[in-house]
Amino acid sequence: MRRVPSRALRTLLTAACLLALVPGCGSPAPDPLVVLGPWTGAEGEAFEAALEQLDDGTGRTYTYEGTRSLRETLVSQLEADDPPDVAILNSIGELTEYARRGRLRPLAQGITERAFRPWAPTLIVDGKLRTYWVPLKVDLKSLVWSRKGASDADPAWCVGLASQATSGWPGTDWIEDILLHQAGPTVYTDWAMSRLSWRDPAVRRAWTTWAGLLGKRSPTSIERSLTTSYEGAAGPDGPRGLLDSPGFACTHEHQSAFIRYVYAGADIGVQPSARFLDGPADFRGAYEVSGDMAAVFSDDPAAQELVERLSSQAGRDGWRAKADPAVRPLFPTSTGPTPADPTERTIDTLLTSGARTLCFDASDTMPPELRDAFHRAVLEFFRNAAEQHLDSLLRQLDTVRTQATEEASADRSFRPPEDLCASPGG
Repeated sequence: MRRVPSRALRTLLTAACLLALVPGCGSPAPDPLVVLGPWTGAEGEAFEAALEQLDDGTGRTYTYEGTRSLRETLVSQLEADDPPDVAILNSIGELTEYARRGRLRPLAQGITERAFRPWAPTLIVDGKLRTYWVPLKVDLKSLVWSRKGASDADPAWCVGLASQATSGWPGTDWIEDILLHQAGPTVYTDWAMSRLSWRDPAVRRAWTTWAGLLGKRSPTSIERSLTTSYEGAAGPDGPRGLLDSPGFACTHEHQSAFIRYVYAGADIGVQPSARFLDGPADFRGAYEVSGDMAAVFSDDPAAQELVERLSSQAGRDGWRAKADPAVRPLFPTSTGPTPADPTERTIDTLLTSGARTLCFDASDTMPPELRDAFHRAVLEFFRNAAEQHLDSLLRQLDTVRTQATEEASADRSFRPPEDLCASPGG
């Protein structure tokens, strides 16, 4: 990953060069476009390679900054008035806040035409209809991983909830997926968009269903899950995955498609989570997904052009070609040849033709303060699943929901998105 001076420092150096009239100090080359994103390791390398091949001879280059602390990094850059040209975020809630506060630039018409609805919604900001982000890739979340040959009759669930500043999200994924398959996309959307109380019976049942699936756990196993990364224990070649980690006598894991990179080459199979979640048959065709959306933070026209090229079919094909099967990006519509890797092929088939409905990750849609409270509540519930404790947690979440809703309603110049679910074809 190439490092470049901050935009403010580059501007200062250019001005100093021109004022000093240094020989040979002519018109400076255009600054590299800075892209901030969530991918590191092999994922980051594949994306950076895709960026490099976008060079069209204009002399414009791109610098990718990948970080696991994406929100904190972006906030600090915004506070320093030195934002990236393009940022790739997975939270519609955060993107909505940035749009409402005037930090995002509306996308050009050519980009919005390929935006997958409803995850790239048209927002009303200051009375104008605008689109501010476009999904680059998605990951299927309604999945269960297990060692081939393991019985599905009485699964022992792997759970690792630690994830730095966002610890708890593997648990929110559980609750979201259970609610989607028990109550359906309409109830799921109403809850995610704060139109439904956290104390609604359907929401409460999702929490108690999760506790029932996990079964009785010892204090030692609870602490191990709370302090172990969702990636599992570290091995000599990187994370080993929870199914391969010592101390986890488990047979099944509920986790997103991205986790396949820790199981590359292992004898691990994947199947839809609906088979385990005690929901009606009508909702088995619904799948939860997460998305990585590109948004423009600068006025540089080249930033718009970059997002347009990344979201194009050619951009997708180039990205896939640069990535190994274990980290190859997934899209909500079929693209390119049928994957040769069996795990990738299974997930791609479920995503593009097996699903009737795709619903965006609920917590990634919530206002940041409500999402963070949800993460914390999951950790507390995992430690103590008593009914009285759950009632207290749900009351607290309802209070945060009400406050966030009132704050958003006070800004009449803005209307957030209303829908989260759509067919795979958009």
